[in-house]
Amino acid sequence: MKEDRRFPHRHEVLQFLKTKTALLIFILLLTYVFGYLTAYYNHQPSLHVPPPPPPSTTVFKTVKSTKPRSCLVDNFRVTTRCGDLVPPESIRQTVIDKIFNGTSPYVDFPPPHAGKYLRSKRIKGWGSYGAVFENLIRQVRPRTIVEVGSFLGASAIHMANLTRRLGLEETQILCVDDFRGWPGFRDRFKDMALVNGDVLLLYQFMQNVVSSDLTGSILPVPFSTGSALEKLCEWGVAADLVEIDAGHDFNSAWADINRAVRLLRPGGILFGHDYFTAADNRGVRRAVNLFAEINRLKVTTDGQHWVIHSVNVI
Repeated sequence: MKEDRRFPHRHEVLQFLKTKTALLIFILLLTYVFGYLTAYYNHQPSLHVPPPPPPSTTVFKTVKSTKPRSCLVDNFRVTTRCGDLVPPESIRQTVIDKIFNGTSPYVDFPPPHAGKYLRSKRIKGWGSYGAVFENLIRQVRPRTIVEVGSFLGASAIHMANLTRRLGLEETQILCVDDFRGWPGFRDRFKDMALVNGDVLLLYQFMQNVVSSDLTGSILPVPFSTGSALEKLCEWGVAADLVEIDAGHDFNSAWADINRAVRLLRPGGILFGHDYFTAADNRGVRRAVNLFAEINRLKVTTDGQHWVIHSVNVI
């Protein structure tokens, strides 16, 4: 008869427990690995590139303005209000009071520190003796002339001599210029002194006026054209003739023309140099023509100069 096997031996129990424990550990490890791999792949960037969004159907249309061209440039117009007109006989003293504290700049000229650097007369200009000056002075017989851009005073001195010869002894010429020249101008004027960065253009201009015995007819207005024309307008200074002969680029000429035109008395004439100058793709001509077109004016030429009669700004 065989031995009764109802109860397993001890070593069998231990073997069973070891097998079960190993199985549990394997399941736990498998669960851990599965969870790790799931988390890893969930945090990876997708390799699937979504299709680009459909193109926008919004269409921006350019609206064509129905306003006249003159309205389209309103933002570029000068809006400073001019003061009440000063009588012609009071203009010289008004300028002296406003700029030079009531004393003529020619008093005690030249100052001691500058005299040794000045030439007795150093007059230079371009287009300063054209027939246009006498033609317009004879036509208008001006009491006041404003010149925008004077340099060393060649054209101002020429106009002053013309007015005296034509019996216009009281005519005043206001010369608007910052008297700083332009970058590189001393390459052409090496004989002019440079003192602590100052080329002494204002003093040489005044010396030329003194040497020509015209201090009673010509006054410098030594500021940038923009600021000077604004103030002359505010002070009520008006002119019968206004000449534009400063910057040769479109923007400078456009700004000078639009500021200077407000200084004209009724019946006055606006004119200027460099209508045929090539600088800035004929910038002066483009500015003059645009101004005339907008304001329905006619441009004529006289030698190198452009002339606009009967100015009536829109």
